[in-house]
This record gives sequence, C-alpha cells and structure tokens, in this order.
Amino acid sequence: MADHDTAQTTAGKGGVWLIMMAAVLWGTTGTSQALAPVGASPAVVGALRLAVGGGALLLLALWRGGLRGGGRWPFWATASAGGFVAAYQLCFFAAVAKTGVAVGTMVGIGSSPVLAGILVYLARGERPGRRWLAATVLAIVGCTLLLATGGTVSVNPLGVILALGAGASYAAYTLAIKTLLDGRSADAVVAVAFCLGALLLSPLLVTADLSWLAAPRGLVVILHLGLLATALSYQLFGRGLRTVPVANAVTLSLAEPLTAAILGVTVVGERLTLPALIGIALLFSGLALLAITPRRSITG
Repeated sequence: MADHDTAQTTAGKGGVWLIMMAAVLWGTTGTSQALAPVGASPAVVGALRLAVGGGALLLLALWRGGLRGGGRWPFWATASAGGFVAAYQLCFFAAVAKTGVAVGTMVGIGSSPVLAGILVYLARGERPGRRWLAATVLAIVGCTLLLATGGTVSVNPLGVILALGAGASYAAYTLAIKTLLDGRSADAVVAVAFCLGALLLSPLLVTADLSWLAAPRGLVVILHLGLLATALSYQLFGRGLRTVPVANAVTLSLAEPLTAAILGVTVVGERLTLPALIGIALLFSGLALLAITPRRSITG
C-alpha cells in the first residue's frame, strides 16, 4: 500500500510539473500577438494558431498511433472540447488586443480556477478541496490588485469581460478533455479537440488578409504560437491532466499569467505598479501551494 501511495504521489508530482511547463509556454501567447505585424487581427491569429497547432498534433497522433482504438467518442464531450477551444482563442486574443498582455492574461487565467471549481462540482460532483480553495482565494486577490493598478497598463472593461469569457472557456475545455482521456491517449484527445476547434474557426481565414504572414516576423509568430504554444504545450498538458484533478490543473495554469506579466513588462514595455507586483506575488503563492504537494495526496 505504501508503495502504491508513493507511486501515485510521484505520478501526481510529474503531472503537476508537466502542466506548469505547458502554462509557461501559454504565457508567451499574448506577447507573441503583441509582436505580430500590423494587420494581424486577434481572431485570425487565433484561427491560424489552431490550424498550425491542430495540424501538428494530428500528425503526431497519427505517427504514434494514438487515434487507433478508444471506441466511440462521446458527442457532447468532444463537441464541447472543440467548441470551447475555439471560443478561448477568440476571447483571449481579443481581450489582449483590448486591455493588454498582462491584464488580459491575468484576468483570463486568474478567473479560471474559480470557474473550474464550480464547473467540476456541478458536472462531476467533485469537491476541489481546501488547498485549491486557498490557492483560488490568493488568485482572486492577486487579480483584484492587478486590476486596481494604474501606470501604463490599460484596463478596458470590454477587454476584462472577454478575458473572463476566455477563463470560462478554458475551464470548460479542460473538463471536456479530462473526460475524453478515459480510455484514450493524450495524443488523440488533444489532436481531435484542436482540429475541431480549427475547423470551427476556419471560415475566418477565407476572407482574411493574410499578407502579413509573408513578413518573417509574422511567420515566426504563427509558428511559435502553433508549434510551441499549442502543439508542444498541449501535449504536456494532456499528459499531466491524467494524474491531476481538473480544478488543481486549472489553478496550476497560473504559471501562464505570471509568465505573461513578466514578458509584458520586459518585452512589450508595459509597466506595473506596486499593487500589481503584490498581486503577482499572491498569484505565485497560490501556484506554489498546489505545486508543493503533500506526501500522500495531490487533490488537496
């Protein structure tokens, strides 16, 4: 029994670090969009990200044989995974365009642990636990301090609403992917979810002006978003999600806004005031609370 508990704890810790590595890669998406050439609209950037990332994930799943077997795919979970993946792209990139990298990412991902905890309880009857609750409270306070900041950071009400929509979409597709992982490989699940999301957003590319992709910077931005911030990151995320509860996984994704805030300041030139820096510290504390797992459990 002790060996079994140790194996579970080790697997849980491995899943925690996989999710955190994925979140660090996600934290580069807002900055990538900010560095894209003029003419790259948020919706088109999101659609191209899914097209490139979904295609890469599909090729990887085919190469590894992940799409073989698994039985029938449940319609609602599959449709929800693809639909909310697409909705997240639209909401997130529009939020960043409206209210900046730091605030857009902080609100979007900072709100998602609360939404994930509620959603998991309603859909699966799972109680996230006290560690999750403490980490979530720290996240809420951190985001509140960030929104109260002044300086050169733009806080646009519509951008904040869009960021909240991104947070809700992220929580929903995480739950859907977790459901689909039962009896299926992570390769197959993330490939199907992102290819479906790309298909849903593909009409946006029909009439879009894609001339900016001819610029080296435009091509680098899309390849980074598609291959690193989508294909690689969601491979890590899908594997980590096997051993980490949904609510905890979403809270661990607070590594994304921390990364985005640092990049927003150091690369894009956004400036954060002292309350915002305190907010970042609180978010980091919530992240550490879940990353440092107890000896026998990762569920809090």
